[in-house]
Amino acid sequence: MIIAIDAFGGDNAPNEIMRGCSLALKENDDFNLLICGDKEKVTQLCNENGMDLNRIEIRHASEIIEMDESPVLSIKKKKQSSMVLALDALANEEAQAFISAGNTGAVLAGATLIVRRVKGIIRPALAPLMPTKKGTPVLLIDCGANVDCKPEYLSQFALMGSIYMNDVQGIKNPRIGLVNNGTEELKGNLLTKQAYQLLKDMPINFVGNVEARQINSGDVDVVVCDGFVGNIVLKQSEGIASTLFAMMKKEFTSGLRSKIGALLLKPALRKIKKQMDYTEYGGAPFLGVNGSVIKAHGSSNAKAFKFAINQAREMIIKDTTIKIKQGVLASQEKQGDKK
Repeated sequence: MIIAIDAFGGDNAPNEIMRGCSLALKENDDFNLLICGDKEKVTQLCNENGMDLNRIEIRHASEIIEMDESPVLSIKKKKQSSMVLALDALANEEAQAFISAGNTGAVLAGATLIVRRVKGIIRPALAPLMPTKKGTPVLLIDCGANVDCKPEYLSQFALMGSIYMNDVQGIKNPRIGLVNNGTEELKGNLLTKQAYQLLKDMPINFVGNVEARQINSGDVDVVVCDGFVGNIVLKQSEGIASTLFAMMKKEFTSGLRSKIGALLLKPALRKIKKQMDYTEYGGAPFLGVNGSVIKAHGSSNAKAFKFAINQAREMIIKDTTIKIKQGVLASQEKQGDKK
């Protein structure tokens, strides 16, 4: 299997991206990398990190899509950028997966325009994993790719999320919840009320509405919402985690007694920090396009990018894209039989 890498996307590119590639190659020997970027720099970093050049193809890219560029314009104009060349490789079936820590909008636009949607999928969705108090991750879908949604979009998000969590994360019969402002069936706005009725008839384990405070409880495995709500949920969660750790650090260093207490709690605090660390979850899959697309965090370090590669590898091994295609087709046939 071959995974295409945008080596020059992200805040810490290309150094941390290449270090992550090196870690992933050493961890598993069943895949090769097609790395897109400045050939001279990529080759130098391959040598510095002791990477096996027999498992690497370097494709020279003379352009870079910056983090603040217009997504669609940059994809259309910068045909020789590291991101576009890597997406082209996936679209042309030279690779089975694509990973970038670069401009999120450009990744989503490029995946949609170049790789294209799975037949039958109305809108692909971005789906990051989030921590829960039970230690198992929860998938948030969508978190920003589609800010204006129709009920049909949410029903497909739920189906794709269920397939991903079952195949890639190994959670059998994942529980699907719809983000709402109450748990009762008739709660919510017009979108969630109509989506609820569709989700009841989907071939998934739909458990009903979930309020925002339940998202990280561990009582559901997939939470479905439109991209506007999902992005707010994601950013708010990141903000709360950051604030909480800052407050704890301030209090634990405020005096001798606090410092002694912090020392005793250090092993437990380290475990909590590990559970909250985004680098442990790899990246966010962009589900619904014709190939495995992973959007790594913009500030990914080597460890985070390694996990993103492992995530892409699992998606290839488990044929996640094919199963999404089959799931959408089966769902459409079932709906057709009811008409």
